[in-house]
Amino acid sequence: MAGQEGIEQPQRHAGVTAARWSPAVEDEHGLKALELFGNPTEAEVPLPSRPESAAIARRLAQVVVLRHWGLTPKLTEDVVLLVSELVGNAVRHTGARVFGLRTLRRRGWIRVEVRDPSRGLPCLMPVHELDISGRGLFLVDKLADRWGVDLLPRGKTTWFEMRITDR
Repeated sequence: MAGQEGIEQPQRHAGVTAARWSPAVEDEHGLKALELFGNPTEAEVPLPSRPESAAIARRLAQVVVLRHWGLTPKLTEDVVLLVSELVGNAVRHTGARVFGLRTLRRRGWIRVEVRDPSRGLPCLMPVHELDISGRGLFLVDKLADRWGVDLLPRGKTTWFEMRITDR
């Protein structure tokens, strides 16, 4: 399922306490991802088109939205989910070796872009209660204020935008 790659579920063993999620640990992972891959607010960050790259993209989005831009945890959670969905689509459906992640902020809006070399357009499909996949663009459509696809000479950029309150 998109967005769940690389997430280990805690396992209970006799006499062993399961590790708990910690914002400090997440910040550390996000900052390490920035150091290793680059800052998507400064330039497009190229990532290998592999399922494990979704975790990297989520960490980059989280550290940018929550820590660099100082936006709310709820907005950060929604952005991280939608990044995961767009990255999942790029990895699964494009056959690309690499995709690019970019985050932008302007007055009243944030924008997240995922670029890949395929010109195949994503398709918003109807979702049914018992569907176990195919909800990615449905979630983007429901949570984002705007989304779309820009065709490029070689590929496309799939993007979403969300309104924010500037301080």
